[in-house]
Amino acid sequence: MAEPKKRGCLGCSLPIVIIVAIVAIGIVVIGFLAGPIGQAMFHLDLPSWIVVEKPAIHLAAPHLFEIGGFPITNTMLAGWFTVIFLVVGSWLITRRMKIVPNRIQVIFEFLLGWIYDLCESVAGKENGRKFFPVVCTIFLFVAFNAWLSLIPGFGSILVGGGGHEYELLRGANTDLNTPLAIALVSCVFVAFYGMKSIGFSWVKQYFNFGPLLRSIDGIFRGKLNFMDIFSNFVNAFVGGLEFLSMLIRIISFTFRLFGNMTAGEILVVIVAFLVPMAMSWVVYGFELFVGFIQALVFAGLTLVFVTMAVASHEGESHENKNTEEKELLKEGT
Repeated sequence: MAEPKKRGCLGCSLPIVIIVAIVAIGIVVIGFLAGPIGQAMFHLDLPSWIVVEKPAIHLAAPHLFEIGGFPITNTMLAGWFTVIFLVVGSWLITRRMKIVPNRIQVIFEFLLGWIYDLCESVAGKENGRKFFPVVCTIFLFVAFNAWLSLIPGFGSILVGGGGHEYELLRGANTDLNTPLAIALVSCVFVAFYGMKSIGFSWVKQYFNFGPLLRSIDGIFRGKLNFMDIFSNFVNAFVGGLEFLSMLIRIISFTFRLFGNMTAGEILVVIVAFLVPMAMSWVVYGFELFVGFIQALVFAGLTLVFVTMAVASHEGESHENKNTEEKELLKEGT
């Protein structure tokens, strides 16, 4: 009986491993020589397509053109590209679902199933099913905004505008407007379910001035109660702090995503300039991980906040219901 052939590293034969190692070392050496450090040390005359020009880093998204007087930036185009990619990709994957799925369908079902299980584990079965569409949309939009910007050519296609050349597509998360828009959607989502669970009185947790005004009005009616006035003042003050925390939450969401994605983009550009083709794959892998973490943090915090809003109000309504039942029993006896 013939013995099975011995394999080298990761199931590959030794010659293939050697060839891959030589190619990797060659890419690293060429990348180092093509970078500014290698050029300063050896002064080699390399082809222009290998040498990377000095990057021009700018935070503000440039206006490429206008539609009906509305300025269009490269980050807006990238955001639209992400939406089209998600819609078309989802349609292509789900239009012919199979009992025995292919690899792409398995990955798609695993990702959605994992997010759905996360929603159920945090918010419960009933609320998790309600929150899943928005939480999943936020996660996919933030993640694929970050991942698609790492595609080669995404930021290297240049167009002219105002005497300058700008990228045609740039990661939407690196524009402050996009994280702010997602943060506002998250805030409105939390407020919607908060008001849906208890009604318009949900706003009272932020503007609870009614008891304080009634206590002050009692002074003019000869009913002076310092403890009542003090406690109502504290409640109104706490409500103001809650409202301030909601505004700070929007700012935190916005600058967390914007700062991490912009820093990642700058890191990729600098590494590609210093050592072209050499260490870019390491940075790309790191940015894939960062994009996943940022999407998980944004969607996860949204899920936690909406769960807290609904859970607290459900508890309040349950307590109010028990109080009403007790009062009815007292009246009946």
